[in-house]
Amino acid sequence: MRYGIVLFTSDRGITPADAAATAERAGFDSFYVPEHTHIPVVRAAAHPTTGDATLPDDRYLRTLDPWVALATAAAVTERITLSTAVALPAEHHPITLAKTLASLDFLSGGRVNLGVGFGWNTDELAHHGVPANKRRTVLREHLDAMRAIWTTEEASFAGDFVNFGPSWSWPKPVQKSIPVLLGAAGGEKSFTWLAKHADGWITTPTEGELSGKIELLQRIWQEQGRTGSPEIIALAGPHNAEQLAQWEALGVTEVVFGMPDRDADIVRGYLGKLAGKLGLHP
Repeated sequence: MRYGIVLFTSDRGITPADAAATAERAGFDSFYVPEHTHIPVVRAAAHPTTGDATLPDDRYLRTLDPWVALATAAAVTERITLSTAVALPAEHHPITLAKTLASLDFLSGGRVNLGVGFGWNTDELAHHGVPANKRRTVLREHLDAMRAIWTTEEASFAGDFVNFGPSWSWPKPVQKSIPVLLGAAGGEKSFTWLAKHADGWITTPTEGELSGKIELLQRIWQEQGRTGSPEIIALAGPHNAEQLAQWEALGVTEVVFGMPDRDADIVRGYLGKLAGKLGLHP
């Protein structure tokens, strides 16, 4: 079971480059950042944890661009995987986002994973022209269009929300295609979408007991004709050795811990102590 770190990036505290380099030196395997392009002041969408328009953290207003953040991290690391928890591809044009991600994967030596979400903030999505009741369709088309660009010499796509004729676009990712991880609450609808369109699951922070949900995911994965097993990335709270052992037995492939957006010295100390508890080695 691998161990990773997620930094809720903002314009204060440790930088993504410093955090990723520190995490790599401490022996962690992956580094994640989130995405919100902006937060509409007036919103009807309720946050999943507060249940209303209240935000649990003002970093939602201050989130750094994930691709710029990961590019800075790529430049100062060699091994650690670079990913998002989660990005919102529905808010971007797939031609340009495909270029950005392929460039990041190329320049990092094939270290990029793409964690995606449907988007709880439907008001934010609406500002990007995405209808709330079409979030899943738009995300699917954007992913399919990007995969066409990544894997085809002359790519084209025709859908309800994305259309472009035969086109050239390099670089291609170092990986055959960038792995996609769906961050969503565990349930039959989301897992069916995942088995059709993604490669793994990122749990939500409030997921609760995972055993039944992992069994459901694995069953749906097989029913959809997928081979192998899905990646399962569990977002963890404070270190809990008993819980980690249980997750490993259930088939969790990676556990990701949050880190504070504090001054660099504080974060370095936090990561060093956590790495020691996990038995990691540089």
